[in-house]
This record gives sequence, C-alpha cells and structure tokens, in this order.
Amino acid sequence: MNSPTLGRALILLMATATGLAVASNYYAQPLLHSIAAQFGLSTASAGSIVIAAQLSYGAGLLLLAPLGDLFEQRRLIVSMVLIATAGLVISACAPSLPWLLFGTALTGLFSVVAQILVPMAAALSAPEQRGRAVGTLMSGLLLGILLARTAAGFMAELGGWRSIYVLAAVLMAISAFALYRSLPRHHSHAGLKYPALIGSVFRLFIEEPVLRLRSLLGLLAFSLFALFWTPLAFLLSNAPYHYSDAVIGLFGLAGAVGALAANWAGRLADRGQGPLGTTVGLVALLLSWVPLGFAQSSLLALLVGVLLLDLAVQLVHVSNQNAVIVLRPEARTRLNAGYITCYFIGGALGSLLGTQLFEVHGWDGIVVAGLAIGALALVVWGLAERKRGKLVVAA
Repeated sequence: MNSPTLGRALILLMATATGLAVASNYYAQPLLHSIAAQFGLSTASAGSIVIAAQLSYGAGLLLLAPLGDLFEQRRLIVSMVLIATAGLVISACAPSLPWLLFGTALTGLFSVVAQILVPMAAALSAPEQRGRAVGTLMSGLLLGILLARTAAGFMAELGGWRSIYVLAAVLMAISAFALYRSLPRHHSHAGLKYPALIGSVFRLFIEEPVLRLRSLLGLLAFSLFALFWTPLAFLLSNAPYHYSDAVIGLFGLAGAVGALAANWAGRLADRGQGPLGTTVGLVALLLSWVPLGFAQSSLLALLVGVLLLDLAVQLVHVSNQNAVIVLRPEARTRLNAGYITCYFIGGALGSLLGTQLFEVHGWDGIVVAGLAIGALALVVWGLAERKRGKLVVAA
C-alpha cells in the first residue's frame, strides 16, 4: 500500500483527466437536433445516443471499474483512456447512427476510468484531506459533464458536430500520456479472481445498508439531471428560443457553478457533516423544478433552475460518494463502482423518460416528472434519517 503521495498538481491533473473522460459521454446532448437532422431521426431515436452512453458507462462501472482492485492502477488507467479515445475516433467518422452508437458505447464503457481515479485519489490522500481530494475530482467530473455541452456547441458552429469528437480524441490522448508520466504506481489487490471480484460488488449491496441508501439517492438525483438535460436541446432549438448549437451549449456554463458545491460537500464530509450536505442538496433538487416550470417562456427562470439543479445534484452526489468510500477502505473501488453503476442507471432512466415525455407531453411532462422524483428522493432520505435517529437514541 502506498503512503499518501498526492500533491496539488497531481490532484488537478487527475481532476482534469476525470472531467475529460466523463465529458466524452455528453458531447452529443446539445447536438441531438443537428445529428437527428443529418441522419433523419426522431427525437426518441436521437435520444438513444445519450442512453447508449449512459448504459455503456453503467456496464463499464460494473464490469471494468472493479478491476482497480485487481490490477496495477496506473497501467489500467492509461489503457482505458486510450481505448476510450478510439471510441471517440469512431464517433467522429461515423457514417450512420449504428456506427455512432458503437463509438459512443465503446467510449462510455472505458470512460469509467474516472471512477478508478476517484478511489485512487482517496487511497493516496491523507485521511484529513480525503474529502477535499474527492471533492476536487468530482468538481472536475461535473465541469467535464457541463462544459462538454459548451465545447460541443462551439465546435459544431466552427466545423460541424463531428469536430468535437476529433478535438476530444486529441485531448484524451494527451491526458493518457500525462497520466502515464505523473501517476505513481499503485496496486491494491483484493485477493479475488475476476468472477469473485464482480460478485463481491453485489455482496456489498447486501451487507452495507449505507451503500443501498446512497445508491438509491444517487439514482434518483442523476435521473433528474438527465431528465432535464437530455430534452433541453429540443426545447431551446424550437419556439420561442430558436437557438443555435453554440448558444444551446452555453447553458453548460450556467450549470458549471454546480462544481462549486463539490468542494463544499467534501469539506462538510471532512468535518463529519455529510448528512447536512445531503439534506440541503435534496431540498434544492426539488425546489429547482419550480423555476424550471416556467422555462418555456422565461429565460431567467430557466437559468435559475439550471443553477439550482446542478448545484443540488453535485451536493447530493459528493455527499453520497464520501459516505460510501469510507465504509471499507480495502474495497473502495468496488464500493464506488456499485454506487456509480446505480447513479448512471438513473441517468439512463432519466434520459429515456425525458425523451419519451417531451415527445408526448412536452416540457410540462418533464416538469411534473421532475417534481415527483424530487419529492420521492426527499421522502426516502427523510425516512432513512428518522430511522437513523431512532437507532442513535436506542443505543
């Protein structure tokens, strides 16, 4: 086991690599209407690109992320970044929707490297700085998700929707080289063969109630994130907005303030106040749908809703992740893999629900679903906290 070796520069490199890896799954979102126009797709068919990214990411979390507890992590991380880069190249050259889906799925599957970097940072950090290190990497992750939209829209205006995939492939290749040169060798072997390693992820869900609770909260929170962002391009490209790809992408900048919540949530976790971050995040998550209800007619309401939604999702997510990775230090990668798998299943469900609802019921259907899911998440957390309070009193 390595002693803590993370300096600020290395943490920032890992955060950048995390952001680039996860961003690869979101370039298509502000471009769905342009891709749909080129390939002659319906709203639901174009939405399948986002769903493919999220489902493949979820599969990668379950099947590949636990490898961080089996192989030497620096070599594993660099290899996965390079394969994800190959997927971006395929997407850039895709002549049809099936090829684009294949490139998207390959990238999504191996971009789970982000979820090997996060527990690696936790393992290499001093205990009193662990929450802050995880928060910094999660800031990178959220900025990657949100700024991917801005970069995609800008590049689409310059060179068409394919150009963002070319640029992303170049940046990922540079990232692989930098990680190879900078990461320390780190091997945390679980003492299990691969089938038993994957099976142990499911066993952790049985044995750890905190993992079950936090995974459910993560699933609900990220489903709301995807429920909003997936159909947003269709809302903004139609009346009354009629925005271009570049302008639609700029909405990622509005949501990027949510990254500020990551360090705050990490600091709360370091002080033992993670539940407070969760509570504040879930309340804000529900309230964000009030201004979003007026998004069809008010740009100001839409911007306020975006800011609140992304801030809330990040607060809940970082609080969840910090609560999960401390459960069993020897199984951090597998605990994180189990949690994030549920998280991105929620994203896929939110994307699927968003495209279907928007096609049938428009934006009003999106808002009603958002309010219902937000209320459900708050109820789940409230019941869990009430039960935890009773257990503390009884003890």
